[in-house]
Amino acid sequence: MLARVSPASFALFDTALGRCGVAWTARGVCTVMLPEADEAALRARMQARFPDAVEQAPRGAAKEAVRAMRGHLAGELDALAAIELDFAGIPLFHRRVYEALRAVGPGRTVGYGELAARVGSPKAARAVGQAVGKNPFPIIVPCQRVLAAGGRVGGFSAHGGVETKRRMLAIEGVVVGAPATRAARPRAHAVPSRAPAPREPVDGARAAAHLAERDARLARIIERVGPPALRVDAAASTFEALAESIVYQQLTGKAAATIHGRLCALFPRKRVRPEPLLALSDADLRGAGLSRGKVLALRDLAQKTLDGTVPPVRALHALDDDAIVERLVQVRGIGRWTVEMLLIFRLGRQDVLPVGDFGVRHGFKLTYGKRAMPTPAELAKHGERWRPYRSLASWYLWRAVDLHRKKEPTGRA
Repeated sequence: MLARVSPASFALFDTALGRCGVAWTARGVCTVMLPEADEAALRARMQARFPDAVEQAPRGAAKEAVRAMRGHLAGELDALAAIELDFAGIPLFHRRVYEALRAVGPGRTVGYGELAARVGSPKAARAVGQAVGKNPFPIIVPCQRVLAAGGRVGGFSAHGGVETKRRMLAIEGVVVGAPATRAARPRAHAVPSRAPAPREPVDGARAAAHLAERDARLARIIERVGPPALRVDAAASTFEALAESIVYQQLTGKAAATIHGRLCALFPRKRVRPEPLLALSDADLRGAGLSRGKVLALRDLAQKTLDGTVPPVRALHALDDDAIVERLVQVRGIGRWTVEMLLIFRLGRQDVLPVGDFGVRHGFKLTYGKRAMPTPAELAKHGERWRPYRSLASWYLWRAVDLHRKKEPTGRA
């Protein structure tokens, strides 16, 4: 048993995993607790372990530790190396294991044997496993990054078990295969798979040739426009990308850019973050030029980012298009079209057809010489021939509108 530390204070705080707990002394954080079944159970566990501790809002270094943990679990990946820990009562070998484990950065994993070698005891893999199992600092000391032999997920002694371990790894872009069954057992040499990286730029010539071969009418637009130049600006975070989308809704580009700049100026390093946004008053946000509806939408986005409804960017890359739409449209003010634009222009998805987009529908009407706008169902049916490059087909339909404005032919000759 580890010697008991008597912290001065503890607090509960919301994260993308759920409500967590932290206790600290003047020397640093001495305990982190992952979510329990409910808040009452978490508080009872903390009070049972530290009956003399006082629950209060974190201040100073403890507040910064909570902020860093929240941000990390929201997808703003951080090694959390700046957080001071109170190692009082922790055996020296365990401390060496924890310090070595803190050097394993986000998105990386390590085996028990390798971790043993890193602490200078290559034959002590079992002892390393015991130290990891007693880790009092989950999140800060990333025990989720330790995998069993063959890259298997292994155990997880923190509350929530293996599923919580999988969720924590997924936040960092690491997806570990499901446990073996009799029907499908993983190979002995298997290693944990990484979540798919952001999509590489499409081979434009190949995609254009595919579309032209499948659709003679679209081929005319492709011939006039040339190779596709669809630019993908990778999102730093899901929250920031969607916050920008909310600001830009129903505004001209110039007006939206001005308001977005004012909003960014309210935050350190001009990066809009969920927790600081919730701390701002409505007057602060309205003063940046945001409407009441957009203030409510941004607050809902921040809340849903912190509670895990809105996944971090790394986790988005592990989801298919429909799953991303289903998750993100739960946010106030975020509809399917907004998510589709995120999929195309921020995540680089190649096969998205925004059938509700006015520009795409108008481009289709012009290209195919229609008298009326196509219905979304008609557009979706026709678009089946464009797979797997429906995003690029949409781009060419937008260009068809540009050609029409320039008085260049787009439809029937």
